[in-house]
Amino acid sequence: MKVVLQRVDKASVEVGGKIISSVKKGFLVLVGIEEGDSESEVIKKARKVAGLRIFSDQNDKTNLSLADVGGEVLAVSQFTLCADCSHGFRPSFSGAMRPEAANKLFELFVEEIKNQGINVSTGEFGAHMIVSLVNNGPFTIIL
Repeated sequence: MKVVLQRVDKASVEVGGKIISSVKKGFLVLVGIEEGDSESEVIKKARKVAGLRIFSDQNDKTNLSLADVGGEVLAVSQFTLCADCSHGFRPSFSGAMRPEAANKLFELFVEEIKNQGINVSTGEFGAHMIVSLVNNGPFTIIL
């Protein structure tokens, strides 16, 4: 499982010319589910995302979590994170989990973040999406 998390002032997902999801202060989280990923790994990563303390406190130290700042998550499933570019110039996506199983684990990921008291919006699984964001920092973490 690969997760790319960006601290944002705002982010949105557009499908077919319409914005389907958006958040203000919080995280844009891109999620790649790979063959062999387990429910326990997904839950662990979701809890990590919900609990990360990467917002500044009154002393300008990254010490506050999403819950502390009233932040939200925009979660977007992105199988291209599972690309293998080790041979040649055309990426292989054979390590990505099949869509039906990946969607089930992605939904578990989203549900677990919600269980931590965080508001979560999502993209549209399997759709061509236009993702827009204003990265605050920039602050990007790969889990």
